Amino acid sequence: MLATGSYVPSRVMTNKDISELAGTSELAILRKTAIRERRWAKPEEATSDLAVAAGRAALERAGIGAAELGLIIVATSTPDSPQPATACVVADELGAGHGTAAFDVNSVCSGFTFALSIAERTLADSTADYALVIGADVYSRILSPMDRRTIVLFGDGAGAVVLGPGGGQRLVSARLASFASARELIGVPGGGSRMPATQETLREGMQYFSMNGRGVSEFVETQVVPGIQEFLKDNGVSQDDIAHFVPHQANGRLLESMAERLGIPAERMATTVTRYGNTGAASVPITLDQLARSGAVAPGDLTLLAAFGGGMSMGLTLLRAG
Repeated sequence: MLATGSYVPSRVMTNKDISELAGTSELAILRKTAIRERRWAKPEEATSDLAVAAGRAALERAGIGAAELGLIIVATSTPDSPQPATACVVADELGAGHGTAAFDVNSVCSGFTFALSIAERTLADSTADYALVIGADVYSRILSPMDRRTIVLFGDGAGAVVLGPGGGQRLVSARLASFASARELIGVPGGGSRMPATQETLREGMQYFSMNGRGVSEFVETQVVPGIQEFLKDNGVSQDDIAHFVPHQANGRLLESMAERLGIPAERMATTVTRYGNTGAASVPITLDQLARSGAVAPGDLTLLAAFGGGMSMGLTLLRAG
């Protein structure tokens, strides 16, 4: 991993703004989520716009041009449109070459870790030198203002990494998993081939994101935390060996509980949830970029990425700083 980059929209949505939409209080939002504000895209901004900005920042820090990329993967569950892949829009806007492979990955909030693993393996098996992996979502477009359970949590943003030969952080190990029997915990029921958009589905609000918050919390407790513990054990690593913990920024209170259950001190956990909320597939790379730019990562440090999301899905990654 040569470099990181990120981008969040300029429009700030405070808890006061959200409380007025959702019919709740600023204090209640902060108490339940630890979120103080989040960023929402402007009407003219789409997922690809955020992804391009984050990708460009990562490429500039890596010191390479888009024409040198052999692969671009965009992890998103809020694409610009059903077709073509948002990654193709990003590739064109960045000026990638005609031979650059570009495609999307949708594992909801786990998408970036899935895409990172795919890109690392693809580079190892190809003649390409560089890959750009982006997590980007614009959840503000699929939130119902009537659903206070979700509108308080989500923000928009994008984070990116450049993979290639050289220094930076090296991917040591990854584990991807899906728990399909729990797929109904998170989703957008309308708009697909099963239930195409109609006047009826729009009246019923089926175009909006829905989430069983209690079910997701139970999933984290029963599957994600034990999954992380098993992953570390299989890699011969203890929680004391983890210098930096970068979890999916789902909910600040949930992250506190995760860290406590894992025995990872709070000061080792990187967070952006207070300022940006839950940015979907962008949350891990945005937080990873903030960590990288903080100067806190020393040579030899182990960083654990732990994402979870709809599907249900889980993506775990160990990075070693060079």
